[in-house]
Amino acid sequence: MPNRQDLLLKRLHEEGQKTAAYFRALTPEQFLQQVYTTGPLWRVRDVLAHFVSAERTFEYYGRDILGGGPGAPKDFVIDEYNATQVAGFTEAATGDLIAQFVTARATTVTLVGGMLDSDLDRIGRHPWFGNVPLENMLKLVYRHNMIHERDLRKALETGQPVPHLDVQPPSAS
Repeated sequence: MPNRQDLLLKRLHEEGQKTAAYFRALTPEQFLQQVYTTGPLWRVRDVLAHFVSAERTFEYYGRDILGGGPGAPKDFVIDEYNATQVAGFTEAATGDLIAQFVTARATTVTLVGGMLDSDLDRIGRHPWFGNVPLENMLKLVYRHNMIHERDLRKALETGQPVPHLDVQPPSAS
């Protein structure tokens, strides 16, 4: 039976590959589709930029937690952070964003591959869910993308943006 780390590595790797393949298959016009009716009103391309930023940010705070730190600071304002980070990618080519996502996910996989099982129980602060075990944060890394990708598919299928719904903290299962 696989251990927790093996399961996380498998899901991170597989879901990362699916995400990259999904974006590679989109047309330039599809990247312009608005995804959300509320919040930042991101287009498909902006969601990809968000994935790059979120993956890198997790890696930064994940390393902090592994080193005994608290994770994200208490005054971290996720919506403001996301807005400024996504805006920082406006000049990047779409292909470059996909490559940056692939590299960031590989870095996350390497980070998890070097962890001990006990590291997954370390508690740290996530800017959205508060203090949770590192294992839950890692599950959120791939689930986060799955949630946004569901919204992307619906917006592209209908040609209409969708409401952005907040998600609940991942369960320990």
